[in-house]
Amino acid sequence: MNARDAIKININMANMICQSYLGDLTDADLLVRPVPGANHIAWQLGHLLVAEHGMVDAAVPGTMPPLPVGFAEKYSNDASKLDSASAFHPKSVYMSVYEQMRAGMLKALDKITDADLDKPAPEKFRSFLGTLGDLFSMQGSHWIMHAGQWAVIRRKLGKKPLF
Repeated sequence: MNARDAIKININMANMICQSYLGDLTDADLLVRPVPGANHIAWQLGHLLVAEHGMVDAAVPGTMPPLPVGFAEKYSNDASKLDSASAFHPKSVYMSVYEQMRAGMLKALDKITDADLDKPAPEKFRSFLGTLGDLFSMQGSHWIMHAGQWAVIRRKLGKKPLF
C-alpha cells in the first residue's frame, strides 16, 4: 500500500459514515439545527462541497468539475444563519454535487505521486494544511468532523444511533 491508498481508505471510511448518517434524512431534516447558533446540515453540506472544490482545484488545477452556477455563494458564513429552505438546495442536489466533487478529488489524488504529497499545500491553505498530503487527508476528516454534528441532529430528530 502506498500513501495515496491510505488516504483513500480514510476518504472511503468518511464516505461510508456520512452516507449512512444522511441516508434517511429528508430535505426538512437538513434544516434542523442541533442547538441555536449551530449550523444545520444543509449549510454544512454546501460548505463541505465548496471547500473540497476549492482546496483540490488549488492543489491540482483542472481536475475538479465546476460547481453549479451560484452554488458557492449560497454557503457564505452569512448564509449559515438562514433557515429558509429556499435559501438552500434539496438533498438530491447535494448528493449529485458530492458525487461530482468526490470523483474529481479522487482523480486529482490519482494524478499526483506519493512524493507530491510532501509538497507544500497551496499558499492560501498553509495556515492549517502544510502539505498536499494534509490537504488530501482533510477531504475525509473534514467530512467526519461535520458528521459528528449530524449524529446529534439525528438524535434530536428521534433517529436511532448508527454507530
